Amino acid sequence: MAAGRLPPSALTLKQFLRRQQVLQLYRKILRAIREVPAEQDRRYLKDWAREEFRRNKDATEEDAIRMMITQGNMQLQELQRTLKLAKS
Repeated sequence: MAAGRLPPSALTLKQFLRRQQVLQLYRKILRAIREVPAEQDRRYLKDWAREEFRRNKDATEEDAIRMMITQGNMQLQELQRTLKLAKS
């Protein structure tokens, strides 16, 4: 490969940053799920999260990806609120 040339499969900076956002969201969701007290609920939520991210892994449209990230963040906040209420 010549200097300065990227392989065709290389991500643009925007795509790379968006990918980092998605991975960060996924990690946050999995960390929050660890706080769920019931094993069966934890397993269900973990499977659900994995399936959602897996199902949408091939999305390429920027607006759709942004919308999914926003929706994922809202679901994460709801899970965190629910866990906080359950602890009190």
